[in-house]
Amino acid sequence: MKVAAIQMASGSLISANLLEAEKLITDAVRNGARLVVLPENFGLIGVQPEDVLEQAEPPGQGPLQQFLSQQANQHGITVVGGSIPLVGDDGRHYRNTLQVYDKTGQCVASYDKIHLFDVTLPDADESYQESAVIQPGHEVVVVEVGGVKLGLAICYDLRFPELFRLLVDQGAEVLVLPSAFTLATGRAHWHPLIRARAIENMCYMIASAQGGYHVNGRETFGHSLICDPWGNVLDEIDSGSGYALAEINLQRQSTMRERFPVLEHRQFFVQPNPRK
Repeated sequence: MKVAAIQMASGSLISANLLEAEKLITDAVRNGARLVVLPENFGLIGVQPEDVLEQAEPPGQGPLQQFLSQQANQHGITVVGGSIPLVGDDGRHYRNTLQVYDKTGQCVASYDKIHLFDVTLPDADESYQESAVIQPGHEVVVVEVGGVKLGLAICYDLRFPELFRLLVDQGAEVLVLPSAFTLATGRAHWHPLIRARAIENMCYMIASAQGGYHVNGRETFGHSLICDPWGNVLDEIDSGSGYALAEINLQRQSTMRERFPVLEHRQFFVQPNPRK
């Protein structure tokens, strides 16, 4: 099956972002993609974090969810919808949510980003405080769609290998990671972390990213890529709009796991966080 990791440089106008996403999805499908993964915040990157909060949608309603459903149904594909803002519990926070739509346009899974990016970058005049406007999730999500078991994660989650172990323990065959990595952290850590998560879990990894300059003055790293279970990068796009496209072969992955049974050799195990 061919899969695509869509890359964008989203701005503050939802309608323009959706037109760009539609163009990229259509082109990826024309080139054989049956599963597409959009980047984190594909529909909106505002000037201020509060701009996104104002556009948060109730589950099942709103232009972003309607777009994802329509694209999946129109093309008859699986759409992993990057992330979109859904309303939170208190009116002051939103959920950074990754939704998966099947080929009929039905939303079959939702994952709320667990790990929030509250950091000050070393040797850079940049700081982030996602928890000021984002409500964290607590549920690990694996969904089977189109005959593939997808493990869901978003951006900063990449730095927490325990999450990916839990996804694999719940049956994940392909790991998806919509992201908006900063330029500084991407240069330092993007490729090593992506390849590590793929290798240690013997999984394909589809990592879609924001890549370019944004209205908030930030620059994102890009380098959307598809990685195989041995850590080989099958395809990659450096910067700007476009997509990485590659074939994934789950039978090959199964054979690799049998011949190199690292998952069976584990002596330590992690447990899900019981928080709700």
